[in-house]
Amino acid sequence: MSQFLRPLALFSASWSRSYTIGRTRTLKQSRSCIKPLLWGAVSVFSAAYAVQSTATIHLDAEPSLPDSEFETDPATSIAFPKTLRIPSKFPLPQFSLVGVGVRTVSFLGIKVYSVGFYADLANPNLNIPVTATPDEKIEHIVRNTACVLRIVPTRSTSYSHLRDGFMRALTARMQLAHARATITPAEEAAAQSPLRELKSLFPTTALSKGTALDVVLVAPSRSPSRPRSLIFRDMGSVENDWVAEEFVLAYFEGNGISPPLKKTVAERVRTLGK
Repeated sequence: MSQFLRPLALFSASWSRSYTIGRTRTLKQSRSCIKPLLWGAVSVFSAAYAVQSTATIHLDAEPSLPDSEFETDPATSIAFPKTLRIPSKFPLPQFSLVGVGVRTVSFLGIKVYSVGFYADLANPNLNIPVTATPDEKIEHIVRNTACVLRIVPTRSTSYSHLRDGFMRALTARMQLAHARATITPAEEAAAQSPLRELKSLFPTTALSKGTALDVVLVAPSRSPSRPRSLIFRDMGSVENDWVAEEFVLAYFEGNGISPPLKKTVAERVRTLGK
């Protein structure tokens, strides 16, 4: 009996060893196949995470201010900072936002740009008369302190298109000055060259949607012989009292170039003065 069982035991041990070796080889092969797959998955995940991390860092790096420090034009959702500092070779004051509004054209009411009106209300020489009407207060501000018109297109446009609108507004102001007899022949003659200079400032390139164009009216000089400057940021400037002041005042004549702007500014200057 033992002679019969001995070969069977040897066969069983041999088979068990073969099975173990085969299973070990199979597991090693399986692991060798799984390992590249795992590394591939890890690589894909790492790449995806790196891209996501880079995007997050980029977005986080963008400068931001609290919503409370902006005012949004309700017609366009374009936001304007409530205080404005413009980099310049010569010092400019901090400007305060007085009002915002949308400029529309045609009977369809197409929205062209939003505009914010800023002024240096901290100017000690301003002295707004408390009894003046809102229109009189607006004119007093424009004629006696530094101001800014920030224009932000609601759609891509061109500098030429804006230039033509500005020149039409100044031509209308000149005609109105003749009718009111508020301009002398000498003042009209002196304004002609600055008007041509203003027209030549604008490039023929496009102005992208959302790109701000700042127009700065510098405060009156202490020297009566030095005219006021009207600066078109990054483009150039013109120097002439009539051109500089009437450019800004055109936005507030009657209902204004932007009636919503005129309305908000008129409401806010009511309480100004001393």
